[in-house]
This record gives sequence, structure tokens and C-alpha cells, in this order.
Amino acid sequence: MSKKILCPIDGSEHAKIGFDRAIELALQNKARLTVCVVNIAHGGARGPTINHWKEGEVAELLAAAEAAGKAAGLSDIGTVELVAREAGPAIVAYADQNGYDHIVMGTGDKRGVKRLVLGSVAAEVAGQAHCTVTVAR
Repeated sequence: MSKKILCPIDGSEHAKIGFDRAIELALQNKARLTVCVVNIAHGGARGPTINHWKEGEVAELLAAAEAAGKAAGLSDIGTVELVAREAGPAIVAYADQNGYDHIVMGTGDKRGVKRLVLGSVAAEVAGQAHCTVTVAR
């Protein structure tokens, strides 16, 4: 039974599917749900580091998720912004370091060559995580 659930979101429709499933699981298990956004850092080698989302955009995403979770009946919901170069390892490390026992996330519709070339954050998380991972479609 899950007690601490981490749900990465990015504002996409597939992330919303994962978020909805995370809410269901949190309500069923009376678990704490934390929603996270990984703000990918670009550059930095010889120039400034530039994050994918501008200041305020992440806060808006997280505030909307928190409001949706509370509207669904969750009383124990948290939010966190992670800044990293790669989403998958950042999600796994945060979950491990903070004692999460379940990661719930959506996945895009990547098939065939696109899947091989682009990979999948959900597949990476599922392959590296120390805890249960639910990938919702």
C-alpha cells in the first residue's frame, strides 16, 4: 500500500492522465501526494544556464495541480520544482532521497523509431526507480 506518491507533470495531456491516476491512488490509500515539475537546465558549459520554463511558469503549473488535487478531495498534497539536465534521473533521485514508495506518471504516444530515438522518461524512471512505478495512458 502506497503512503508517499510522487507524480511528475509537465503540463501535457499525458501528464494529466498520470496525475488523475495519482489522485485516485492517493485517495484510495490515504497517501501523501507530491506533484513535481522537472525544469530542464540547458547550456551552462560556456554560457549561462537557461531553464526550460521561465520563472513563474512552474509555479503556475504546480499551483494548478495543487488546486485540482484539493478539489478532488486530497488534504495532503505537496509540490516541488526540480532543476536538472535530465528528467528521468532527477525524478528517480528525488523519490529515493525523500522516501517515496510509488511514482505515478503519464507517458506520451511514442512508437517505433520515435521511441527508439527519443526514448521515454517514463521507461527510464520505471527501469531505474527503487519503488513501484505506475505508468498511466
